[in-house]
Amino acid sequence: MRFPFHITMDSIKHQVRNAAKGNKRYPMVMMLEPLYTCNLACLGCSTERHTGKLKDRVALDDCLKALDACGAPIVSICGGEPTLYPELKELIDAIVARKRHIYLCTNALLLDEKVFGKIPPRKRLTINIHLDGMRDTHDKVCNRKGVFDKALAMLREGKRLGYHMYTNTTVFRETSMEEVEELCNVCVEAGVDGMLIAPGYHYETVAHDIFLTQHEITEKFKRVLELSKKYRLSSTPMYLEFAAGMRNYKCSPWSTVTYTPKGWKGPCYLIGKQFYESWDEFWNTVDWAYWESRQDALCQNCMMHSGFEASAVFELKHSPRDMVRMAAWNLLG
Repeated sequence: MRFPFHITMDSIKHQVRNAAKGNKRYPMVMMLEPLYTCNLACLGCSTERHTGKLKDRVALDDCLKALDACGAPIVSICGGEPTLYPELKELIDAIVARKRHIYLCTNALLLDEKVFGKIPPRKRLTINIHLDGMRDTHDKVCNRKGVFDKALAMLREGKRLGYHMYTNTTVFRETSMEEVEELCNVCVEAGVDGMLIAPGYHYETVAHDIFLTQHEITEKFKRVLELSKKYRLSSTPMYLEFAAGMRNYKCSPWSTVTYTPKGWKGPCYLIGKQFYESWDEFWNTVDWAYWESRQDALCQNCMMHSGFEASAVFELKHSPRDMVRMAAWNLLG
């Protein structure tokens, strides 16, 4: 299977439970940013994610209270750089004990010091390494030499030690799609379990003009769609067709909710119009219908998986053909 059986089944059960309750909106993924502290200052990252102080991190208990409040079956631990979070082992242990699934999103620089040998491999933990291109490109984006080589070495070491290993690649305006295919080959040779390729989102606090317009996204993702027939990409065929301009979906900003050192981020992972202290205030205050409509100026060039993968999945019920395609994609991928 493209996704492990337990992740697939828990996601389906979560959808069935919410459907039985009559819920039309509910989180599938919680983006947990326990800190803004980072050991890199990447060109495409919002500034708060590499200027935060470690002392301002979210307390372990508050991370778990947020997870319990939202109920998402999948937790993406990001940041900042999550391997810098002093309570990372305790956090992962507690999330696993709750039978949730974890994607640890990392630049990989500290995996050998903070994770390998300290946090054992387990079926509910996936390590997701950020790789934005081959050596010169990735090191340029990270603004530091040697990052690519370390990340690739950690990918290989993680596989050797028995971890479930993914990569995450952001496509920018100057990204060469030939280079993306070269990167896919390198990752496959290293034994990667899956690869996510996503269009970059233009954070308001990023000064560099490196992001894609909607037209540029669709042109580049026509090639990504072709690559998905050759490589084990984790994006669904329906989402990739959307990103390639072949489908149209409303956004599902509520499907991926984000908890940060500032509280719940609204309306979505990408746009921080307001931060909320409590889950109830966040969930009941954000104008979800407005943000679903994609009419806001900040949404015009956004085709991010965090907002549209769930839309693609939720629309499956209207197309038996797509349901069959999705099942085959997961079972045979």
